[in-house]
Amino acid sequence: MSSFFSQADRSFRSRAVPTLLDYVRIKSLSPAFDPRWEQTGEIAKAMDLIKSWAEGADIPGLSARVSSLKGRTPALVIEVPGTRADLGSVLIYGHLDKQPAVGPWLHGDDPFEAVVVQDAIFGRGVADDGYSCFAAITGVEVLSAEGKDYPKVVILIEASEESGSPDLEYHLEEIQGDLQDLRLVVCLDSGGLDFERLWVTSSLRGNLVVTIDVKVLEQGVHSGSAGGVVPSSFRILRSLLSAIEDAETGRILPEWLNSEIPDLYLNRSVELDQQLNDPLAKAFPSVAGLKLMGESGSERILNQTWRPSLALTGIEGIPDVQSGGNVLRSHTKAKISLRIPPDVDAEKSLEKLVELLESQSSEGAEVIVQTEAPAQGWLAPEPIAWVKEALDSASLEAFSRPVGFCGEGGSIPFLSTLGSKFPLAQVVATGALGPGSNHHGPDESLRIPMAVAVSAAVAHLLSNAASSKA
Repeated sequence: MSSFFSQADRSFRSRAVPTLLDYVRIKSLSPAFDPRWEQTGEIAKAMDLIKSWAEGADIPGLSARVSSLKGRTPALVIEVPGTRADLGSVLIYGHLDKQPAVGPWLHGDDPFEAVVVQDAIFGRGVADDGYSCFAAITGVEVLSAEGKDYPKVVILIEASEESGSPDLEYHLEEIQGDLQDLRLVVCLDSGGLDFERLWVTSSLRGNLVVTIDVKVLEQGVHSGSAGGVVPSSFRILRSLLSAIEDAETGRILPEWLNSEIPDLYLNRSVELDQQLNDPLAKAFPSVAGLKLMGESGSERILNQTWRPSLALTGIEGIPDVQSGGNVLRSHTKAKISLRIPPDVDAEKSLEKLVELLESQSSEGAEVIVQTEAPAQGWLAPEPIAWVKEALDSASLEAFSRPVGFCGEGGSIPFLSTLGSKFPLAQVVATGALGPGSNHHGPDESLRIPMAVAVSAAVAHLLSNAASSKA
């Protein structure tokens, strides 16, 4: 086993894990879920915790600051000078804002109180994306301890990713002067299909988040009186959603939300299915007997990574079953998350989606459509030789298997932003997420050995970036 992995293992477990447990306790909800984030102070608390931890790293010249821009969430900026001035620079990305903690959670009663079970940390935000800064710093520490050369490293940890990263571009502009001769961008907010190799993301779907509020009454009315006279707000909402999604099959109907899948990704889905034996069929806690979408493992991979899909993620105006009386409710409000193919224009699609919803018959009901910032999908460039060699080395050290490549069904707005802002830099998206990580859901967990492997991958990438420049 290489000293990169073994040193990363010792450092991450002794230094990073205790502070990660503290991070879980902080309710640093993203602004979309906590509009009063500035008054709440939880994002600032998470910033301070991670900044203090980073400043304790045994890395010569490391400095950390909070980038504060008026009207924007802050970002943590950590700079490490390279061992030589001619090695260029590398940008490493992560985020510390969190999704709300829906339940019930099986591991612990409180999602904001970390629980360690079988070498995994359970708690909200720990895998998405609390570990990222710790993995990045650990990777640099390994190189420093080994006396290896590495480029200048800038680590950017933002606080609006779970809201679509509306503030990220402003922080990138603020640090652009620190990224001279940017050679590599590493995003530590991704994962793969198992925990038996390091995974690199080859594509990401985009995301459109829309809230639809259908109002039919000023207040609820007895269903015996109004039923059959006043249209149901739920039925109208259901009709609106049917303009987007086929209720029988889940197929997304508008052609402009679909895309022709390139042969590379069609072939890769078959290969992954053959290698991993229908990995998505066993990736989720499905109820017994559930018929999954897709007729084969490769089709399920394409459904997850290329084809559009709709999820209803929140609903208001509906009482729970115990308190639901015979009332025709005044309104129904739903939030949807619409995943779109990697190469579909997110901004144009969002405009068309709003037009589609507003053009549907609503029987005169008051319909209000609100949107969040769209997240653009992304197609990864093929890695050049020194990048691929670094990734293979890290995966072989940790798992005795070469690196794997797969698409992701989620969105990382940062990557399309960086791809356009720094077109000459190599971009690598990797991370510790995998089956059962359940980021955004109950029992979110971080497998410590996977986080260590990611830390070692950072070390290999930085070392190879230096040697390829020499």
